[in-house]
Amino acid sequence: MDFDKWFYSQSRAVQVLLLIIPVIGWCCECLVRLSVLLRTRSALHLVAFLLFLFIGWGWILCILDIIYLIVTGRLFLA
Repeated sequence: MDFDKWFYSQSRAVQVLLLIIPVIGWCCECLVRLSVLLRTRSALHLVAFLLFLFIGWGWILCILDIIYLIVTGRLFLA
C-alpha cells in the first residue's frame, strides 16, 4: 500500500485541501497512517494509527496535522 507516497507526491495545496474537507480529511489521515504502519510495522505508527482512527475525526487533531504539514511537509507521527 503506497497511499502515503501518493499523498506526499501531491502539491502542498492539494494536501491541505484534502485534509480540510471533514470526512475526506479523516479518511486521508487514516489511509496515510495505515500505509506507513503496513510498510514499517512500528509500534509508534500503530499507536498513532489507532489514535487517529478513534479520535482523529475531531478538529483538534486535524488542525494539528494541517499546521504540522504546512511547516514540515509531513503528517504528525506519520
